[in-house]
Amino acid sequence: MSDSLVDQILNARVYDVARETPLERAPRLSARLGNHIWLKREDLQSIFSFKIRGAYNKIALLPPELASRGVIAASAGNHAQGVALAARQRGIRARIVMPVTTPPIKVEAVKALSAEVVLHGDSYDEAYELARRQTEEEGFAYVHAYDDLDVIAGQGTVGVEILRQHTEPIDAIFVPVGGGGLIAGIAAYVREQRPEISIIGVEPDDAACLQAALRDGERTVLDRVGIFVDGVAVRQVGEEPFRIARDRVDEVICVDTDEICAAILDIFEDTRTMVEPAGALAVAGVKKFVETRDVADQTLVAIVSGANINFHRLRHISERAELGEHREVIFAATIPERPGSFRAFCEAIGDHEVTEFNYRYVESSDAHVFVGIKLDGGDAERVELLAHVEECGYPCVDMTHNEMAKVHVRHLVGGRVDGLAGERVLRFEFPERPGALGRFLSQMHPDWNISLFHYRNHGAAVGRVLVGMQVPEGQEEAFGCFLKELAYPYTEETDNPAYRLFLGQERAAGKGGRGQARD
Repeated sequence: MSDSLVDQILNARVYDVARETPLERAPRLSARLGNHIWLKREDLQSIFSFKIRGAYNKIALLPPELASRGVIAASAGNHAQGVALAARQRGIRARIVMPVTTPPIKVEAVKALSAEVVLHGDSYDEAYELARRQTEEEGFAYVHAYDDLDVIAGQGTVGVEILRQHTEPIDAIFVPVGGGGLIAGIAAYVREQRPEISIIGVEPDDAACLQAALRDGERTVLDRVGIFVDGVAVRQVGEEPFRIARDRVDEVICVDTDEICAAILDIFEDTRTMVEPAGALAVAGVKKFVETRDVADQTLVAIVSGANINFHRLRHISERAELGEHREVIFAATIPERPGSFRAFCEAIGDHEVTEFNYRYVESSDAHVFVGIKLDGGDAERVELLAHVEECGYPCVDMTHNEMAKVHVRHLVGGRVDGLAGERVLRFEFPERPGALGRFLSQMHPDWNISLFHYRNHGAAVGRVLVGMQVPEGQEEAFGCFLKELAYPYTEETDNPAYRLFLGQERAAGKGGRGQARD
């Protein structure tokens, strides 16, 4: 299969619509990391993504009779645009089934390429099921986003270009992974031509389907996936990609949201281009690889896979980039509620630049303050600073890795109250569509009071919502049934220290755990 796939890659018909994208050195990032970092700029394709390669190769190779019936695909993003453009180029009909939660900017981009758009369901899985049904009912040719050898061959041309553009030694190529089509194509070609080059996949830590499959020796279905990196939010790696990649991929590195946001900033600083979260995955992987392996003077290539980003997500990315770069620490500190204590606390912080300070009077004895401090020395400086503040007599709780604190609490400090009997606090992901809140409220028991509600729109397919609800004693079972029937992903945060210190009644750490977190 390997020789055959390599031949398919070499003969892939991608350049009718795709361009050979540049392989550019990232000078600032290279200097910072002490290695030679190169960016394969797939964000410069006409649809701002590599997806046009596989989609066009698949459609161009369809038998004329099948092509005449039209093509159909399910996608909420870049694959949709690739199929639409490829179909228009070939002069055939295209229908794209997209979840109702797809941001309007992506829907309009597909329509602008003359494709028919059908909005269906809240998730990719629901859109996919409808697209497959319509394939059978109406005779369309289905164009899968990654689980198809013709698509994989098209994506593999990225690997061909890298080796042609950089004839000197390469130590590793870092590839973002969703369903696995891109890494399968690159690995198939590079392994045959330059077997000494390491192929390293990069996935979000909350959507690591290839890592799970390699660990288990078979394709594993994740219980759920995070949605921040929506371009790779896949629950199971494709069958064909896994068959190809399992013996050709050296390892998979997982990165978190903050590290991805920091990588978006790194790419911007070197290219003045703002890429989507999936487009920055590989760069985040390069940085983690260098940091954890202590490598120097190596040549490392990262695939910048796409730049289809919703503008309104930039606010969230900007907030998290400094944390991902280990250039900020956020923490809660307890100071005495008396004149002069704030000045004394600031003296304990010293000359560090304060990025955030939130405080509101609550009671006469102690005050809890939410603090952000700029760092120059990374994690080592964070640990040292917190230890110093503690030594000065101010108890601290590090919130740097506390998701609830970073997304919600920093915007709610000052809302702490006592006396809310039976309050439960949960962090939800609501579908970003009309009626989502109404469904939540209509299924609530009339005896339950909403005591806290905070929603932030990050331009994604879901809204991130923090809810406080007073559940009377004896109704815990009914509350559990409500959560199950609602079926919105959630995490219980009632015992989160950020909640205890700033929003609710203080409780002993670890006391009163309720239910099982689902985040």
